[in-house]
This record gives sequence, C-alpha cells and structure tokens, in this order.
Amino acid sequence: MDWPHDPDGEQGSEGRRKYGHAVLAKKIDEEEDFPLSAAGYVDEFGDDPVRIDFERVVSVSEIFDYVDQEEFEDFPDFHKAVGRALREAGYWPYELEHA
Repeated sequence: MDWPHDPDGEQGSEGRRKYGHAVLAKKIDEEEDFPLSAAGYVDEFGDDPVRIDFERVVSVSEIFDYVDQEEFEDFPDFHKAVGRALREAGYWPYELEHA
C-alpha cells in the first residue's frame, strides 16, 4: 500500500513503539480539538496508516468505518468509541472471556 507517510515513522507507530489507539490519539490536541467531529478527523487523517500489531497496518478510515459516533465530547469519549470500533473490526489483539 502507498501510505502518505511511513507507518513506522514518527507520524506513525514511532518505530513500532505505538499501536492502534496510541497512533490515533497522538493526532489530537486534547485541549484544542474537542468537541471533535468524526467526519473531520477522517477528512484530515483518513489515509494515514495505523499499525494494529506487528503484522497489520490499516488506514484511519478503515477503523472509522466501525466508529458509531458522529462527534466526541472529550478525549475519553474518543477513546471509548475507537476502542469499540477496534474490537468490532477485529483489530483488537486481546479478547476477554465472559463468565
């Protein structure tokens, strides 16, 4: 895939030190960007690569295909919505067993 920048460079996983949520979160200024529009986030970063694990890289827009909110009130709201989307898409590397 031709990414707009190296998935493992400073704009991406920072040498595979950051994955999933961390790559998405570093694109946000917690003090300045909220409330945050999902559509605006995808417009700005949709083609950017997000390293999911040591093998898989997907685009921001692929993850946001599973985000069910149009706007995020604050950083925790963003993290919760993105976490749900990552799990729904099968991009979450850990599954909890329910009793």
